[in-house]
Amino acid sequence: MSYLDYSDYTIKWATLPWEIDQAMALRRRVFCDEQGIFAADDRDSIDDRAHILVALGNNGGWHDQVLGTVRIHQEGEHLWYGSRLAVESEFRSHDQLGKMLIKLAVSSAHALGCECFMALVQQQNEILFQRLNWQIRGYREKFGLSHALMEADLNAYPPCHTPNSGFVLKARKQNKHEVFWPGLFDMPVPLTNASAITQDVLR
Repeated sequence: MSYLDYSDYTIKWATLPWEIDQAMALRRRVFCDEQGIFAADDRDSIDDRAHILVALGNNGGWHDQVLGTVRIHQEGEHLWYGSRLAVESEFRSHDQLGKMLIKLAVSSAHALGCECFMALVQQQNEILFQRLNWQIRGYREKFGLSHALMEADLNAYPPCHTPNSGFVLKARKQNKHEVFWPGLFDMPVPLTNASAITQDVLR
């Protein structure tokens, strides 16, 4: 299913078992199968104390599928980290999903007393984070890859006190009636069927 098939997206903390299961499955596809960073599973001890966030594709108000995920956890009294940001490959062109996951990650930690929010970011994603008001604090090697240690500007992320409901993002849906068959309005319409055809065109 593509992003055009969804009416909107919900970015929230995972609250149901199926949301967490799908988030973990997505992480395995991205970090194990696609990137080969881990052999079979990317879970670690941080997952036991982390908050899992998800981006859900919605149909008519119903949550259908986890399309993106990230986790956040507390390291010190006021220090928080974000990690394991992943989005389904066919949805990455809809870059708002990743941005909104980052927004909720920092904003929800901010509401919990975070005074410093950090993340180790793969170098190909540095520019995205810089555009979202993050600063590079150095570089580290992790999992055999170079990562930028980056810090979020908390002034750009007002506290979110309702992470279980999170944010709703409208889909970029095309109007199904943008293009009409040439000559449609030139066709003669029998008087007896005019009302029915007009109703069909207006649907």
